[in-house]
This record gives sequence, structure tokens and C-alpha cells, in this order.
Amino acid sequence: MKLLASASLLATLTLSPLGWANPVPNPMAPVPEIAGKAYLLTDFYSNQVLASRDPNTRVEPASLTKLMTAYLTFKALAEKRLTLEQTLLVSPKGWKTEGSRMFLDPKVPVSVSDLIRGMIVQSGNDACVTLAEAIAGSEEAFALQMTVEAKRLGMNNSHFVNATGLPGANHFTTVHDLGVLAGAIVRDYPAYYPIYSMKEFRYNNITQPNRNLLLYRDPNVDGMKTGFTDAAGYNLIASAKREGRRVISVVVGTTSPEARATESAKLLSYGLQFFDTPKLYSANKTISTVKVYKGAAAELGVGFQQDIFASVPKGSAQKIQTQMTLNQPLMAPIQVGQVVGKLTMTLEGQPLAEQAIVALAPIAEGGFFTRLIDSIKLWFA
Repeated sequence: MKLLASASLLATLTLSPLGWANPVPNPMAPVPEIAGKAYLLTDFYSNQVLASRDPNTRVEPASLTKLMTAYLTFKALAEKRLTLEQTLLVSPKGWKTEGSRMFLDPKVPVSVSDLIRGMIVQSGNDACVTLAEAIAGSEEAFALQMTVEAKRLGMNNSHFVNATGLPGANHFTTVHDLGVLAGAIVRDYPAYYPIYSMKEFRYNNITQPNRNLLLYRDPNVDGMKTGFTDAAGYNLIASAKREGRRVISVVVGTTSPEARATESAKLLSYGLQFFDTPKLYSANKTISTVKVYKGAAAELGVGFQQDIFASVPKGSAQKIQTQMTLNQPLMAPIQVGQVVGKLTMTLEGQPLAEQAIVALAPIAEGGFFTRLIDSIKLWFA
């Protein structure tokens, strides 16, 4: 691996939530044919796209919507606006919601913990509405929060009008955005992610199986969610982990439960079998020092706040090249995590991904004479 350093003015740095838009090419292993309207395969650790078709085409998410409902529920738990032990009553609207349900009883309080399992494992629309109303006051207000959260995560082609995924005007997403969301759940709320691997859940004396057939067929698969409406077809987001790697597939618009499982299995197998994902840099380790002007310190250590990985065709990790581009001149004050450049990763001259380089320590503004001397230096420079 070769590190090339260059200094240039970097005015802005915009990075896609899933690395570069184009999938990593693998001339030794073509992507399998996938029978569906659109699909996406990503590597969780590198955040790179390994395969895709029509990733930015609007699709109806159906019950894949519940990933966003779950994400906001996990966020409410993290912020102490909900607790797992808290009990809620299903409203008349929630109780009457059509489609799949966990069969809540309007007279019996149910814990948030059970509602989460009913939402994820049983795909209960009644559970989704109950959680949405508890968090936002109404499902309509919750849907507004869903769209706002989607934009924050980088899901720029998504809009939600309900918490369940039932068909609705202006309720849409893309497989790219669903891939972003699936990765965010695994990354941001790992304590709750194991719920997605539950094969069944029993509530109100009714046991319902998880509709993700891959949970029963592949020991590497540990999530995530199915969806279906007549208009959307059969959808599945699946995730598999093997030998320290995790890949996430999104397949929409297939013709049957069997087809969505089969096509997803093809993608997961392709990602795990034909790619490597080496770690290039460790979190919070200095990869370079940068000259700082007008600061209390003259040099800044820069790097990354998370481990940096790159996905490449199997056996080609040693051919990865990285080029570092740093903002110059760099002026104090500087905050921890402030973007100060970018790292571009390439393989045999072809782009792989970009990653923001950040400050690993703060630098306060220097004193009057330091600022004066550096101003003179910059004038002559």
C-alpha cells in the first residue's frame, strides 16, 4: 500500500453515505443475475457498494419502512424518551390498522420491549403505530420525523408518510437509501440489532415466525427485514457476517418469498466470497502532521475517528493506493473532528472510495504576536 501526500486548497468535502457511487469492479467474478426491480450490495465496514442495479430509482418500501420506525425507536430509548419496561396501550387507530400485526389487545398494556419485537419479528403494524404515537404524539407527526431523520442519515431520496409501510402517496425510498439505513442500525444501535435474528416471537398466545427465510438457511445471516405489498412485490434486506466481514443486501420487487430469499442469498454469497476488506488505518491514530497557522500549537495530528477499511477483489489488497489531500493553509482555532482534508483510495488507478481526514486534537487560537508573525508568513507565502 502506497501513501501519497499532496497539499492543496480543499474548499469543501462531500462524501456519499455509501462511498463512491460506482460498485467496486471485480473482473474475476461478475455480479450474478438478480431477478428483481432493483438491488444493492454493500460492505458494512468499508461502506462501499459491491454491486447494484438502479440504486437511486424510487421504490415502494412496504414493510422495509419499519427499519426507520425502529431506528427512531432506538433513538428514543437512547435519549431516555422511552424505556424498555414502559407499557403502552394501543390506540383505536393502531388496533384497526390493516395488514400484518402482533395482535395487540386494546385493553391490555404492552411493554416497549415486546412492541419492538412485534414490530421487527412479526412486522406488526399495530406495534408500529403504537410506538409512533408514543414517540411523536401521532403517526403523522412521527412520519415527519422519519423524513427528517432520513435526510440526516444521507437518505436524500426518501419520504415517509406512515410508520408501517402501507401504500401511501408520496411514500417512497431507494435501495441506496435503504442500504444506508440498514447500515446505520447495525452501526448506531448494536445492542438492539440481535432482535433481527430472532426466528419467532410469541405474543397474546400467538407465535409468529420471522419471514426472513435466510435466517433458517444460512448461519451467517443474522438479519434484517422483509416487506411486501401488491405494488412493491416481495422485498428483503439481509445481512451476513463471516470471518470478520459483514455485507448487507437490499433486493426489491421480486415475485415471491422464495425469490427474494434466493436472490438475496446470491448477493450475500458474492460479497463474502469474492472480496476482501482489509483495515487500512486505525481510529484515532495520527497518519500525518499538518502545519497550523495562528494557533497555540504549530502542528496538528490528523487521522480518522473510526477504523478505515477498503473493499477490493479477493487477493488484491496489496495493490491499494491512498492519496492524502490536506487543506492549506490551515488556520486556528481547530476543533476535534474538524475536516481538514480527504483520503482517496484507488486500486490500479481506479477509484475505490473517499474518506474525510479530521483533526485528532483541538488547537486554540494563538496569542497576538503568534497571529501577527503567522500573518506575515502567509503574506510572503
